[in-house]
Amino acid sequence: MKKNIHPTYYPEAKVISEGKVVFVTGATVPEIKVEIWSGNHPFYTGKQRIIDTENLAKKFEKRVAGANTGSVQFKKQKKLDRVKKTTKIDTGESKITLKDMLKEFNSK
Repeated sequence: MKKNIHPTYYPEAKVISEGKVVFVTGATVPEIKVEIWSGNHPFYTGKQRIIDTENLAKKFEKRVAGANTGSVQFKKQKKLDRVKKTTKIDTGESKITLKDMLKEFNSK
């Protein structure tokens, strides 16, 4: 059997989170630094802690607030006006039926 192929085992390796020793366990390194563990994870604690490193929550709230200011209604009205300009609205005064169209076509 080969000797010296296994790493050194530390039976009392410290798990550190936020500068505090959280618990002690066995590992191949003397210290393990973690950001999240069961003591501060929302699933286990029931508390929500928002970690917003890139201001994503603020950007989302700003975008939602912008959508509620009326810009959406303005865009919808603008689109409706454009559709009204390009579409002929049938007022009922000069309805042409298919039968009338065929008669006109056949007479030519």
